[in-house]
Amino acid sequence: MTQSAVKYDVFQAIADPTRRNILQILAASDRPISNISEHFAISRTAVVKHLKILEQAELISAEKKGREKIYTLHSERLQEIEDWLQYFHLFWDNKLVQLQRIVEED
Repeated sequence: MTQSAVKYDVFQAIADPTRRNILQILAASDRPISNISEHFAISRTAVVKHLKILEQAELISAEKKGREKIYTLHSERLQEIEDWLQYFHLFWDNKLVQLQRIVEED
């Protein structure tokens, strides 16, 4: 299966720190690849590969404007992560309540 045929999910996409940094950059504003690349000590080609993974996970989109592509963040896709984390918030809240009861009983 080629990389272009691979469909990345949100969790795979944010697993890499470079991709998380790209999302933070795009959270500030839409940007062209040239601007995004300036923030990293890796090649522009490597940044493009990261952008493709983020696009496949539908976390960002690109629109051609003139000679450049402008990348836009789709933060609503991060809701999937928030929903998943919410389970663990509830889990730990429950555990802390149980611990509090035990401590208060002593």
